[in-house]
Amino acid sequence: MNVTAGARPGVAREALRQAWGCMRRWPVLPVAVLVVLVVAGIFAPMIAPHSPLKQDLEAWRTPPAWSADGSTKYWLGTDFVGRDLLSRLIFGARVSLMVMAISVGCGLVVGSTLGVIAGYLGGWTEEIIMRLADVWWSMPFLLVALVAAVVIGPSLGLVLGLLALSSWSAFVRNVRAEVLSLKTRDYVALARVAGASHVRLMVRHIVPGVINTIVVIATLQVGGLILAEASLSFLGIGIPPPTPAWGLMVAEGRDYLTDSWWIPFFPGLAIFLVVMSLNFTGDWLRDRLDPRLRQL
Repeated sequence: MNVTAGARPGVAREALRQAWGCMRRWPVLPVAVLVVLVVAGIFAPMIAPHSPLKQDLEAWRTPPAWSADGSTKYWLGTDFVGRDLLSRLIFGARVSLMVMAISVGCGLVVGSTLGVIAGYLGGWTEEIIMRLADVWWSMPFLLVALVAAVVIGPSLGLVLGLLALSSWSAFVRNVRAEVLSLKTRDYVALARVAGASHVRLMVRHIVPGVINTIVVIATLQVGGLILAEASLSFLGIGIPPPTPAWGLMVAEGRDYLTDSWWIPFFPGLAIFLVVMSLNFTGDWLRDRLDPRLRQL
């Protein structure tokens, strides 16, 4: 009995050590957060307990369920017009998914294509593309967004378009630098001697070599774009109400921070967790995909 009891702490410590080693080697928690984000965004109508737009003035500013005055009907409480915060958080994940899919996707395709062309062709083509990237990179994004919102009007489409335009220049710079190294490799020279066209060389021999770089940049860019969308919504030039967006929810709850802290806290926490998870996942992908940084 004593031997068995003495062995239990050792087994528990070994299990904890193995679990910690697994969490350090693999991004378990960040991926779990991202999976929750994707599931919540896709299946929001089936998961959300209430409509994100339904108002219940009798239950306005109800605290979370674990508080003294809370109600199990609204687990995370309600906002200043009685809308369920949990339901709005779940539907707000859809906006983040749109940013991930549309804005990053457009920036990835345009930026990577221009980066490959600039790095491979060089000359005036490279000069024009890189100067365009420099000009766009130097433009104040918030000022451009403010002017566009005044001229066109705030909308979800405008936000996605602005974020797509802001993301392509990062791909151009990094992909071009990688292509400058790849185009001098022996297998590219052999393919050129064999009669391969410029398009075939870029598509079949250059692009596969920069896929790892593109994936890492895209993962790191998503976190910044989600923060940018939240900032635009917070400033009132992003997604208009009553659409449930996390940045807009923080902006709506800032006036109630002292006596109704849960209104801006939970959407702010959601933004923090998603962005941190994306950054951790991007760092892990960079270490795993880059042979120079790969951990043994």
